[in-house]
Order: sequence, then structure tokens, then C-alpha cells
Amino acid sequence: MTLVDVVAVLLFVGVLAYALFGGADFGGGFWDLLAGDARRGAALRAQVDRSIGPVWEANHVWLIYVLVFLWSGFPTAVAPIMEALWIPWMLAGLGIVLRGAGFAFRKYSGTLAQARLFGAVFASSSVLTPFCFGMIAGAVASGRVDADGGDVWRSWTGLTSWIGGALAVLTCAFLAATFLAADAARAGRTELAAWCRRRALVSGVVTGAVALTAVPVIEVDAPTLANRLEGRAAPLVVLSAVAGATTLWLLRRGRLGWARLGAVVAVASIVAGWGVAQYPDLLVDQLTLDEAAGARSTLIGLVIVFALAAVTVVPALAWLFVLVNRSRRGLQH
Repeated sequence: MTLVDVVAVLLFVGVLAYALFGGADFGGGFWDLLAGDARRGAALRAQVDRSIGPVWEANHVWLIYVLVFLWSGFPTAVAPIMEALWIPWMLAGLGIVLRGAGFAFRKYSGTLAQARLFGAVFASSSVLTPFCFGMIAGAVASGRVDADGGDVWRSWTGLTSWIGGALAVLTCAFLAATFLAADAARAGRTELAAWCRRRALVSGVVTGAVALTAVPVIEVDAPTLANRLEGRAAPLVVLSAVAGATTLWLLRRGRLGWARLGAVVAVASIVAGWGVAQYPDLLVDQLTLDEAAGARSTLIGLVIVFALAAVTVVPALAWLFVLVNRSRRGLQH
């Protein structure tokens, strides 16, 4: 493994972490949007606040990490990615800002109408942002982003981009429903746990169905990606399918703690499969990792930064999650 490969792996560690932790948070907003009126949705919205409130800002650390590693480690690719995809990037950034504002202001609203307005901003932005990120991923993976930029509309409006956006939203919804069901059950909220469990089952089935129907579309629209998914990345795709099916079985049996683990494995496997399928390209069919890589001294610096972060930032984040879980157990008792 070359130094470029090492930095690419470290970059993708951030992508994987953001997909899992940030995805679960975005999915909470998805279910907030579908929770119903103020009375019917009160229990779920309170659970969303309890589950993601302490950690939702911390999860954006991974997005910053990814952007810094991409900019510093592979600068040649940054210009075409930003130039061709500036519209979905702008929408995703706007969604992050509006989501944070809506989530914070809803708690301190003076009237029910204000709370509904800010809640709608939070929930709709929680759908918009992962959808745009999924479209960006689809554009890069399908080879529509040229090394010199490309058309600002054609680059991100192909079928693979729409599939990527839809799967991103559905995956977030599946993760969040599974996590919320486990959190609610642990806190003794049996009725809410059952509600979330049913939503997790439905969203898991829908996500699997969309993924299966997307296969022939991707084979036509992004043949290089499809060939690699069916080749070197096939074990990870199969693992994701098995983990997803196992998670659905665990949800039906009410084994919510284990279902949470299964959901993480299913999502992590398919995201990792995408990374393996894209290698050795950064822009599929356009720009390889070696061609996009920065100076060797910069790459060495990134590895050192990662090592320092591994012994400083990562333990701090882990401790945050430990404290959050302790506080949830305290609320239960």
C-alpha cells in the first residue's frame, strides 16, 4: 500500500463515520417530519431531542475532517468536484445551517406556531442535506464529473445521482428508526419503541427494494461502478445484504440492541463497498488517486495529523457517547 493509498483510506474513514453518525442524526429529522401534529408527534420528537441533542453538532466533526483531507490530500480533484457540483454542495451546506437553527430555535419558541415553523425547517433540512450528499456521491461514482469540471447540471442530475440521493435518505431513516427504537426501549417507552420498530422494518424493506431495483439502472448509467461492485466489492455488498436481512429479523423479534449493531454493519458495509468499487479512481473514469494526490510532504503531514487526532479527538468523542448513554440510563431509572 502506497502513501497515497493510506491517505485515501484515512479520508474514507471520515466518510464512513459521517455516514453512520451523521446519518442517524439526519434520519431523526426524517421521522420528525412524518411524526404527525403536535400532540401525536410529541413523544417521538422528545425522543429525537434526547437521542441526538447531545451529539448532533459533534458529528459534523467528521464532515470537516473529510473536507480537510480531500482539500489537502487530493487538491487536483477539489476544483472539478466543487466547480461541477457547486449547486448540491450549496444546498447541502444551506441544509446543515437551517437544520441547526431549526433544531435549536424550536426548543425556545414562544408559541406553538413558532415551534412548528422551526420544527418544519429542522425536519425538511434533515431530508435535503443527505439527499444532496447522496447526489454528490452518485455524480462522482458515475464518472460524470470531468477532470476539468464539467457541466454544472449534467454532472449531478444523472440516474445514479438520483439513486444515490434516495438511498442516502432511506439509509438515514433506517438507521435512525433502529437507533430510536433501541433508545426508547431502554428508557422504558414501550409504545414509542414499537412505533419506531415498525418504521425501521418498513424503511429497511424499502431501502433494500430500492437498492435491488437500482442495480440494472447503475449497470447502464455507471458501468465502471457496476462492474466493480459486482467484482472486487461483491463480498461487502453481500455482507451488507446479509446484515440488513438479519437486522430486519432482529427487529421482528424485538432484539433492538442487536438490531442496532446489525444496522451499523449493513450501512458500513455498503458504504465501504462503494469505496472499494471506486478505487483506484477519485473521479471514476476521469482522475485516479495518484493523479489527484498532493505533495508527499503534505500526505505525510496528514498521516501525522490523523495519528494525533486518534489519541486526542477520538477518545473525547468516545467519552461523549459514554456520558450520553449513562445519562439515558439515568433517565430510565
